[in-house]
Amino acid sequence: MKLTIQDVARLAGVGVGTVSRVLNNHPSVRPATRLKIEEAMRALDYVPNPHARRVAGGRSYTVSVLLPVVATEFYTRLLDGMEATLAESRYDTALFPILNEERLVRYLSSNTLAYQADGVILATHNLGELYPNGRLPTQHPVALVDARSPNYDSSFLDNEMGGCIAGEFLAGFDGPIHGIFVREPLDRAFSSTVFADRMAGFQRAVEARGRTLGPERLHAVALNQDSARTALHRVLEAERGTPVNVFAAADNLARGVLEECAVLGLKPGLDVRVVGFDNHPWAADIGLTTIEQPVEAMGSAAARLLIRRLEGYSGPPESIRFEPRLIERASARRPIKTTS
Repeated sequence: MKLTIQDVARLAGVGVGTVSRVLNNHPSVRPATRLKIEEAMRALDYVPNPHARRVAGGRSYTVSVLLPVVATEFYTRLLDGMEATLAESRYDTALFPILNEERLVRYLSSNTLAYQADGVILATHNLGELYPNGRLPTQHPVALVDARSPNYDSSFLDNEMGGCIAGEFLAGFDGPIHGIFVREPLDRAFSSTVFADRMAGFQRAVEARGRTLGPERLHAVALNQDSARTALHRVLEAERGTPVNVFAAADNLARGVLEECAVLGLKPGLDVRVVGFDNHPWAADIGLTTIEQPVEAMGSAAARLLIRRLEGYSGPPESIRFEPRLIERASARRPIKTTS
C-alpha cells in the first residue's frame, strides 16, 4: 500500500497542513510537533514524493544558478556552499554556465529555462555592465554572490580590502613590488569588478607607504599558470636582480609564479616573495602566503538570502560583506621579532 501525507498526519495526530510545513522545512512549526511528525514518518518508512510537493505548492523547488564557468576551484567551492544550504530547505539546484557572449544573449531573454525556477542566484557578474537597468529579466527573487548591486540581496567579499592587505604586507619588505592580475576580458559575458577592486586596493596601499608602483610594475595576464610564469620573467628582467615582491591576485597565478621560481632556482620567501589570493585548500601544501576569502560561506549566505525571499520576505535588499584575511606561509613571511 502506498503511504500518503494523510497517513503521516493521522499517526502524528496533526493536520495535513502541519505535516506539509515540516516537509517544506517551514520555521513556524514548534520543535515538539516537528519531532512527532518526523517520528511518524520514520515509523511508517514514509518517503516524500518531490513531484507531488511541487504540484501541490505550485512551485518548482528549484533554484537556477548562473555563473561564468563551472570547472574552476573557486566556483566548485562556491557551489558547494550554495547547494548545501539550498538542500537543507529541500531546493534543487540547476546550473547555467554562461561560458560565452552567445549564451549571455540567450539568457537575457526572460523566457529561457534559467528563469523558470523559483529563484535565481547570479555569481560574479557585473549587473551594471550586463543589463542596462542593472536588473535581471525576471520577476522571481534574485540573489547575487561574489558581486553586489543596490537592486538585489548580495553576498560578497571586500576585494578592495584584500588588495590593501596584500599591498600593506609587501610594502613592509625591501625590494621592488609588482602586481600580477587578471586582465578584463573582451567578452562581456565575463564582466566583473573582482580583479579591478583587488588591484585598486593593492595600488592604494603600496603608494600610501611611499613605495613606487607605476604601470610598468602591473602585469595583466590571463587566468592561468602559464601566463603567471611569463609575467614572472618580465618582473625579473625589469629589476635585474632580487629580491622582488609579487602580489598575484589569484592563487592559481601565484602557483604558476612559485613553480617558475623552482625552474629558475629561485627561493620563495627570499629571492621572490609571493602573495596570492583565495587560500584554496592546496595553498598550505605549497607554502603559499595568501589572502583568504571564505568562499563556501559566501555561497551559503547567498542561498540563505534567496530562501528568505522565497519564504515571503519583501524588505529592502540586504548586503552581506565578508572580510578577507592574510595567511602567512613560507612564500612571504615577516621575520619574527625577538626581544633581547
